[in-house]
Amino acid sequence: MRLHTTIAAILMAVALAGCQTEQQQRAGTGALVGGAGGALVGQAIGRDTKSTLIGAGAGALLGAAVGSATTPDRRARRGEEMCRYQDRYGRVYTAPCDERYYNGDY
Repeated sequence: MRLHTTIAAILMAVALAGCQTEQQQRAGTGALVGGAGGALVGQAIGRDTKSTLIGAGAGALLGAAVGSATTPDRRARRGEEMCRYQDRYGRVYTAPCDERYYNGDY
C-alpha cells in the first residue's frame, strides 16, 4: 500500500510541474540544486546534522532566488526590444519599442 501511495504522489507532482510558469520551474530547480550543494557544504564545514540542515536551507533559499532572478524575459526571446519612455509628467517606464525606433525617426 505504501508503494502505491508513493507512486501516486510522484505522478501528481510530475503532472503539476507542467502547470508552472518558467520562472517557477527555474526557482524550483534552483532550490533543489542549491539545497543539495548547501547540504554538502554544511556537512563539510560542521560535520553534524545541524550544520547539514542549515546549509541545505540556506542553499535552497539562495538557489531559488537566483533561479527566479535569472529567468529570461519572454519578450526578448520573441525579438521584441524594450525601450524606455518618459511620459509628460516625467515618469519613466519600459515598454516594447514602437515603429519609430525601428525606422530611426526618434
